[in-house]
Amino acid sequence: MDRIGVLSHEARPAVFLDRDGTLIEAIHYLADPALVRLLPGVAEALRLLRDAGFACVVATNQSGVGRGILTLEQLALIHQEMTRQLGDAGAALDGIYWCTHLPTLDDKTVIEHVDRKPGPGMLLRAARDLNLNLAESWIVGDQLGDMLAGRNAACKGGILVRCGYELNSALKVLGGDWPVADDLLAAARVILGQP
Repeated sequence: MDRIGVLSHEARPAVFLDRDGTLIEAIHYLADPALVRLLPGVAEALRLLRDAGFACVVATNQSGVGRGILTLEQLALIHQEMTRQLGDAGAALDGIYWCTHLPTLDDKTVIEHVDRKPGPGMLLRAARDLNLNLAESWIVGDQLGDMLAGRNAACKGGILVRCGYELNSALKVLGGDWPVADDLLAAARVILGQP
């Protein structure tokens, strides 16, 4: 087999991305595609990561569907609008995974459903579907569940971003030395070893 053929079958690393508060403005139970707004620097971050060989994959808990606040059709329209805005800005995603499971516990460290973060299910499924190397992959998000999903999937690392929820409670669980960045662009630069 020639070298090109060998390279095409190698698993590549990914950056798994939370959606709300990481890629787009955080709106509690977002149900209207007209309210989708990319956060500053997101398109540039995705371009940098993909140019460096990372797959960029969204993994998002969407219990609003399970709660009856929005439908799967509305969720699809929201993702279409986000994808459109990214495309208009010259950026793209390699996949979008979501979990509609309705949680029953307040403890964000407990895996209630394998696909619901902190469960690793969405990341594991993306790794199978997209031929991803989890040991060389990262997760970026604004909540404890994001970071624990990455840890539970045996990812290389995770970075909390400050553009969504408050981080103090997450850092109490993860440790004060857990990497924190202002936004996705700053997180991408950390992953790529850029100043």
